[in-house]
Amino acid sequence: MDQFQALVVDTHPAFSVSIHKLRLEDLPAGDVVIQVAYSSVNYKDALATRADGQVVKKYPMVLGIDLAGVVVTSSTPKFHPGDEVLVTGYDLGIAHFGGFSEFARVPADWVIPLPHGMELLDAMRLGTAGLTAALAVDALESHHISSGPVLITGATGGVGSLALNILADRGYEVIANTRKAHAHAYLYDLGAKRVLLPIETGATATRALDHQQWAGAVDSVGGHLLEYLLRTTRYRGAIAACGMSGGTHLSTTVFPFILRGVSLLGIDSVLCPYNHRMRLWQRLASDLRPSQLSRVADRIVDLHDLPLILRRLLQGDNIGRVVVRCAP
Repeated sequence: MDQFQALVVDTHPAFSVSIHKLRLEDLPAGDVVIQVAYSSVNYKDALATRADGQVVKKYPMVLGIDLAGVVVTSSTPKFHPGDEVLVTGYDLGIAHFGGFSEFARVPADWVIPLPHGMELLDAMRLGTAGLTAALAVDALESHHISSGPVLITGATGGVGSLALNILADRGYEVIANTRKAHAHAYLYDLGAKRVLLPIETGATATRALDHQQWAGAVDSVGGHLLEYLLRTTRYRGAIAACGMSGGTHLSTTVFPFILRGVSLLGIDSVLCPYNHRMRLWQRLASDLRPSQLSRVADRIVDLHDLPLILRRLLQGDNIGRVVVRCAP
C-alpha cells in the first residue's frame, strides 16, 4: 500500500485535527510494523484534540493511545509476520505515532501478544480502560477488599463501566456513582446494586472523617469526589485512584490514613511494568473478562468519525466505550 489514512493533530499553520494520508516511511522508528485492525477512544485522546490539552508532546502527531492488529514486519525474533498483538500506553499517541491509523511502527518492548482466547476486537473493547480497570481490581484484591460495598465513581466512563462489571462478576456489592440520570438502566445491566447521584456524594466536608460506608472504591474522577471517598471509606478499606476528570487538586487530612488505616492506591496503566501488564492482559482473557463487554463497547466507528466522537467525549456525552475500525 503506497498510502494509508491516519488521524493527525498538528499546529502548522494552525491547530487542526484531521485525516491525513501517510506512507510507511513517515512512521517513527521502531522494531515492529503493525497493520492496525482496531483502536479505541479514550478521554486522553479527546484531550489531545484541544490546543490547551497538554497531552501531546510534539507535533504533528497521530493520535490514539491504543491499538490491536497484525504484525507486518519485525526486526526482532520476539514477533513474526502474522502475529496478533496489541499495544497500549507508553508514548503511543502522545510522543510516538499512535493507533488512529491503518499502520503503526512501535518498539518491540511495547508490544503484547494477543492473549489466548481473546479476539482483536475485544482487545480494543477493553483497551487502556480495561487494563486500568483490571489494575484497579487487582490492587483492591491485593489489599484484601473482600466484603462490603465498593463504590465506582465516573461509572459510565470506560474505566468505571469495566471495573463495575468485573467486580460485580466477582460477587462484590457494587455501587455506581454518576451524574447521568439517563444511564441508570445501563449501570444496572452491568451489575450495579445501587446508583448514587452526585448530590449523595457531594456534600461539603464539615469533619475530617464522616460515616464509614465503603469497603473499597475505584475512582476515575478525583477532586472533591476523592476527598469524599477518603472521609467515608471504612476501616482498613482501600481506594484505587486512576483518573482526574473532576480535577487534580486534593485537599484532605491525615486522619483517614492514621485513624482508619485507609489505603490510597495509585493506578498507572501508562508505564505499568511489562510483566505485570502481560499478567493483567492474560487475566482479562480469563478470570477478569467482563461478562458485559459487548454492552460496554457496543459502538464501532471508522477513522473519519473520530473528530465528532472526540468532541462529544469532551462534552461529557459518552457512555461506555467506542471502538475504532482502522483496517482499510
